Amino acid sequence: MYKFIKRTFDLSFSLLALIGLSPILLILAILTAIYNGSPVIFKQPRPGKDGKIFMMYKFRSMSNAKDKNGNLLPDSKRITKFGKFLRASSLDELPQLINIIKGDMSIIGPRPRLVKDAIFYSEDVKSLKVKPGLTGLYQVNGRSNNTWESGFTYDAIYVDKISFKLDTKIFFKTFSAVLSKKGVNTGETDWQDYYYGDYLLRVGKITQEEYNEKIRKAKRIVQEFTVSRSFRKHFAMKNEKALEDLELEEDIAN
Repeated sequence: MYKFIKRTFDLSFSLLALIGLSPILLILAILTAIYNGSPVIFKQPRPGKDGKIFMMYKFRSMSNAKDKNGNLLPDSKRITKFGKFLRASSLDELPQLINIIKGDMSIIGPRPRLVKDAIFYSEDVKSLKVKPGLTGLYQVNGRSNNTWESGFTYDAIYVDKISFKLDTKIFFKTFSAVLSKKGVNTGETDWQDYYYGDYLLRVGKITQEEYNEKIRKAKRIVQEFTVSRSFRKHFAMKNEKALEDLELEEDIAN
């Protein structure tokens, strides 16, 4: 019963928020274009419920600065002052209201990680059991100050105890978490364990060969998603050779 109510609330709140915040969104879009460049909206494939890949939206917080060989500079070199402000205030996340309306995300739920993170998940990780959220239990309890293990624990607690009462509590605690700016990753430093696979490799839980294999698989999943028919339909990509959509849920789970 609550799942139906949750979706109804997600849709209603997101539509109202998108309409009410439209002047602010327009201003942020203009400032993003001025200070961070275009495109204004940063789009990135993320694993959602049951591992299904979707395109997540954010306001761009980094430039496309590259080195002399044409490679993108580290995050700490590409983050702009306005980008730091967007991240610190969490305003960069507002375009995800569109993801919520589309049904890719929920207002409350585990934050969607990267495909290159999810590819290393073990079977007991519950983060992909429900729709990812704009905010969640992890975010109101320290955000990036948490370890990977504590983050998974928070996600598991949420999945097991999901309820209207818990969602309401997280919703209101989000405002104080945003204002405190505690645990915000502003991109000013390149965190050693920012990616789950890097962490597992560093602590010796996987071998270099296992790491390389998983990373290659993650890249293939993302590549095949971005040239899939559904992606071209929504983003007008002009690929001459059509590829069939894969069972991405199975790829993520394995």
